Amino acid sequence: MRQCMDVPKVRTRIKKIEGQLRAISDMVDKDVPCEDILIQINAAKSALHKVGQLVLEGHLQHCVRDGIEHGDADKTIAEFAKAVEHFSRIG
Repeated sequence: MRQCMDVPKVRTRIKKIEGQLRAISDMVDKDVPCEDILIQINAAKSALHKVGQLVLEGHLQHCVRDGIEHGDADKTIAEFAKAVEHFSRIG
């Protein structure tokens, strides 16, 4: 699996998201206005979505390509469609 994605880039983005989540938790503890908290939640959600896009893109470029070229193309395409369906539920 590690070869199908840019692990350092994914890890960097995840660490940033972890920081965003800690900041949101601190905002709740400090009684920051709800609107400001919601803005930060949306920013974290967007950042998480971007990580998902990176993973999905890597999956397409490596795993799906390899499955089509060296395996069962129909099965690979069906599995990719399922992955896209799962990812598209994030929202």
